[in-house]
Amino acid sequence: MVELIGAGLAAGLAAIGAGIGNGYLFGKFMEGVSRQPEVEPKLKSNAFVMFALVEAVPILAVVIAFIILAK
Repeated sequence: MVELIGAGLAAGLAAIGAGIGNGYLFGKFMEGVSRQPEVEPKLKSNAFVMFALVEAVPILAVVIAFIILAK
């Protein structure tokens, strides 16, 4: 029973954190583009790389949750 709660918390909290992080990331991206439209291509490539890094955390959390459940 405790394993189920732990796995659910691990995946759920990681997803919440990623949602907050992505919202902040793309909010700052839009702010930067509105201030300096000429640097949009560079900001866009950096934003997508950072998006991938932020999304990697919940993916790893789900993998860890499945490992916890498998034991």
